[in-house]
Amino acid sequence: MALTENCRTYQTPKDSGCAQSCSSDVVELNVGGQVYYTRHATLTSVPNSLLGKLFSTKKDISNDLAQDIKGRYFIDRDGFLFRYVLDYLRDKSVVLPDYFPEKGRLKREAEFFQLPELVKILTPDENIHGDFDEASQGSDQRLFPSSYLDARDRRYGFITVGYRSPCAFGRDTDAKTRGLPKIFICGRVGLAEEVFGDTLNESRDPNRPAERYTSQFYLKFRHLERTFDMLAESGFHIVACNSSLTASPHNRRTDDRYWSNNAEYVFYRKYRTIFMILLS
Repeated sequence: MALTENCRTYQTPKDSGCAQSCSSDVVELNVGGQVYYTRHATLTSVPNSLLGKLFSTKKDISNDLAQDIKGRYFIDRDGFLFRYVLDYLRDKSVVLPDYFPEKGRLKREAEFFQLPELVKILTPDENIHGDFDEASQGSDQRLFPSSYLDARDRRYGFITVGYRSPCAFGRDTDAKTRGLPKIFICGRVGLAEEVFGDTLNESRDPNRPAERYTSQFYLKFRHLERTFDMLAESGFHIVACNSSLTASPHNRRTDDRYWSNNAEYVFYRKYRTIFMILLS
């Protein structure tokens, strides 16, 4: 078994044994390089789980778990996801962040630690989520009848906002030479048209069907805040973002360069929001 962990007692410096004092001590664990502190009672709160068995006071865990160089018991599993395993052991429930992308991996961790109730929590109800999951992955099956999905109706999905803002450092700081900021829109055509309407410039990708995707649209205005307001008013929430700064030579005889600030913002509107809009 590729497991390693450490249990330290903090009652007396002379006490280095774990099996005799774990029932009342804080346990220090190294899980995939991440250090956790928890109580022995937490680890054994589900007696039939792997941790419950390993840390049972009825057995000597030092025979089953290796230790790292600092004497901590080491578990060779995902250190990031282990925090949710501990949450479940503490509260018998788990609260995941919105749009949590690691649910499948967390389910695998729950199976490894022999926590069937946590596995059940992480297993989606096919009757409730099946259509939505398939539709979000590009399936032709839809949560709503096709009559709801014409150009007038609201749809769930992602919209990516790209922002490119040229800037300059050095002698050449004239705004005319730097150009103007531009906001690009990527996503499903019908969704982009619904949110941005006449402010959307489609000249680079004209006459594209509403159900197809594009990365060529851009907005006729240059204010990111206005873009965010329009998305928020349409029920979208930001789920990810990133930015970078790039440079290209402008004049070989000087240190002047063209610099460009590039950023992307990913927004998402889930199907429940649309359902409430349709009901209203």
